[in-house]
Amino acid sequence: MHVAYFTERPYRWVPEDDVIRNKAFFALPNSLFDHVRGAEDYNYDLDEYVYAEELGFDGVALNEHHGNPFCMGNVMNVEAAILARITQRVKIILIGNPLPVIKHPLRMAEELATIDLISRGRLVAGWVRGAGSEQFFNNANPAYNREMFEEAYEFIQMAWTKPGPWRYEGKHFHYRHVNPWALPYQKPVPPTMIPGVLSPETVRWAAAKSLPYIGLGTSLGPTADLWDIYADVAAENGYQAGPENFGYLIPTFVADTDEKAQELGKGFIYGGGQTVFSRPEHTLPPGYNSKDAIRRLSKQPGGSWLGVNRNKLMQAATDDDAPSTTRRCGPGPRASCARASELPHVARFARHDHREGQDDDQRAAARHVRLLRPAGPGAQRGPPAQPRAARQVRDAGDQGLRRIDRPHQPLRGKAGREQAAHRGSARHRGRSRRPAPDGGLRPRHHT
Repeated sequence: MHVAYFTERPYRWVPEDDVIRNKAFFALPNSLFDHVRGAEDYNYDLDEYVYAEELGFDGVALNEHHGNPFCMGNVMNVEAAILARITQRVKIILIGNPLPVIKHPLRMAEELATIDLISRGRLVAGWVRGAGSEQFFNNANPAYNREMFEEAYEFIQMAWTKPGPWRYEGKHFHYRHVNPWALPYQKPVPPTMIPGVLSPETVRWAAAKSLPYIGLGTSLGPTADLWDIYADVAAENGYQAGPENFGYLIPTFVADTDEKAQELGKGFIYGGGQTVFSRPEHTLPPGYNSKDAIRRLSKQPGGSWLGVNRNKLMQAATDDDAPSTTRRCGPGPRASCARASELPHVARFARHDHREGQDDDQRAAARHVRLLRPAGPGAQRGPPAQPRAARQVRDAGDQGLRRIDRPHQPLRGKAGREQAAHRGSARHRGRSRRPAPDGGLRPRHHT
């Protein structure tokens, strides 16, 4: 297992009342931006990533969003290039570049190759379709989002591996002269992962290409369902999906005591937290998601932090005309939550406080941890194995995260379900008793 440090790099100085009034972080007026404080935030975040390397993290992760204070990673590759030079050991993980809204895959291929060269082979590329709000900000047609994503990905792989110069004429992209001079340090291409939020089409596409799928803090039940889909597609393509194919983003807060973590962790739901990243009309523009993806999104709790379930959030929520002890933090019941001071349930599963005046040492203690299992292009994969019991975790959402990095991982997907049904329980938690190297039987292990 690889563990990396990640933060949204927020602009920490927007008054919470403005976020609540706007019912989202996206589309807050930039008249609220202060250039001096913005400069402080950028430099603070870069220093924090260097500190994460000193603490022993395997990687540091960056993401990209536009037009809101929730994430200051407007041009993620610039930050990645700086980290490539000022860090020495950690992987630089991108989660990831929104290909359909950038609309220039040749420039993207050159930028990432440059980062990989400066870091001497520490880049882990990541590709995303971009949030619904990004389609508005970048004037991109959401109906073509998936088509552009897949074409841009294929083009970048060719730009990195096909000797130039050559001409490209695609459906959405056209280049008369493709001959990038700076090519990646890692051969044939840097390792790649696909982050996502419950899109079955993205999971099937990633599995068909043997690219690891990373759940971005999504509810465990629907996420486990998608892992099963991934395993089925992997088997159809002749390989067995293993731990190297899956990763998960875990919002985590670390402090010396539970009480301190409880207090500092309130900042994770500042303004409503990532639940109100953008309003519905910006989050799901027409044509952006399939019907299947929308169904899966509707089934997950209103927040992605573990330890605080939807019922607790909903209990604390009231209508807009409620007394000032609680506030509605977003549009509609799923995005409603109490003010931070009214929710004492967030312990160890939180981001750092956005509010002005927080002590630097306390902010430095914040950890937004990502569990990663990247697989490089040359990673070995075994042949399809015989069916074994699937370890189901889809109902474990409010009961904590079960470890999934154990050796001898049972199969997920159709093969696992068939074997589980044969044994009489789809939620069997024990290990199959397989022959040990000495001819005996391995003992069962339970979690």
